[in-house]
Amino acid sequence: MRLLSLRLKSFRAHAETSVDFATKINLLHGPNGAGKTNVLEAIYYLCLTKSFLTRNDAHALQRGAQFFEVDGTFQGEQRASTTVRLAYVPSEGKRLFRNGAPLVRLAEIVGELPLVILSPTDHVLTDGGPEHRRRFLNTTLSQARPVYLDDLLKYRRALKQRNALLHQIRRGGRLAPGTLNAWDEELVQLGGRIIFRRRQFMEHFAGFLAEAYRLLDAVGEEPTMEYVTVASTHDASDAESIAVRFRDKLDSLRRRESEQGRTLAGPHRDEVIFRLGDFEVRPYASQGQHRTVGLAIRLATFLYLRNRLEETPLLLLDDVFGALDARRAEVVLDLLNSDAVGQSVITAARPEMLARHVQFGTGDHNAIALADGSVINSSVTTGIDRSESLEKDEVNTVDATG
Repeated sequence: MRLLSLRLKSFRAHAETSVDFATKINLLHGPNGAGKTNVLEAIYYLCLTKSFLTRNDAHALQRGAQFFEVDGTFQGEQRASTTVRLAYVPSEGKRLFRNGAPLVRLAEIVGELPLVILSPTDHVLTDGGPEHRRRFLNTTLSQARPVYLDDLLKYRRALKQRNALLHQIRRGGRLAPGTLNAWDEELVQLGGRIIFRRRQFMEHFAGFLAEAYRLLDAVGEEPTMEYVTVASTHDASDAESIAVRFRDKLDSLRRRESEQGRTLAGPHRDEVIFRLGDFEVRPYASQGQHRTVGLAIRLATFLYLRNRLEETPLLLLDDVFGALDARRAEVVLDLLNSDAVGQSVITAARPEMLARHVQFGTGDHNAIALADGSVINSSVTTGIDRSESLEKDEVNTVDATG
């Protein structure tokens, strides 16, 4: 899949910005605050209907604006070109349009425009709390399997209702007979299917993770994964048997849940444990190992989605190279320039290292200079000088354009 063009209106730093993209590597460069990451965020909105930076859509609205709007044109490998527009009005929420027609559900677009993003914060996949690893599972599986996303959204609604009832019990309220049991049944049926698909995914994903680790030329033990949930691999082999174990677990926790006013078991509390050899990554890995495993997880996600879907995912890299050593950066750039990866969009405050390895200004690669939320230069080799005085030339270019 390729992104052909993008337009942002009243979005973060961008009053109105239009960008055209090359077929392979697209570099967004400029000083901090220029609006580089905003472009990636806008692409993420179109593909996944949300931000990767905030849960509050209002944070993406330019100060003083009444709405924001993002639209992009995508060219599929197996599908005709598609134009997607997302509009957000604080009093009305988000609306999504595909080829001019409104979508009834935002979730309809998820998986049609597959996307993977790499960022310096990917280390939270291994050293952060379990919510980061559950989010990784949910985002990946939602793109790969629309039925998973449908069950996940229904599960969250059922969980919210059940928690409200438990909170009512905690405060001394009385429920009609069977009320909580009805939500128990909804929760365990949906949860059983979610856990089963997560388990299937983990078994399939392990091979891609090992491949990604090798592609990154990483040394040492390859990472492995363990999924920790309400039912072990040995005592629940399908969604129905998982639901039985889930129901038993809720029954055993009924008193504690009534005391605490919340649901204490289920896929919303599951964990993924990553290991390197015999040791667990989260408590024992070095910072470098956390960064490498996090990068490998994202690359493996790209490989998995490419294998699972009919489209090669779009790859976004937000200021990734500043956290990589020179050897690992060269490995990643070689991957981006290879046939293994399709189109990528990269942000970098200091683009000179990339310019030494990528021939920008060709039909395949594009360098786009940004300043103050505007494009000031695009698709010209003079935008990034490859000489030893790169830093000086870059400063002069920005100064000359304001």
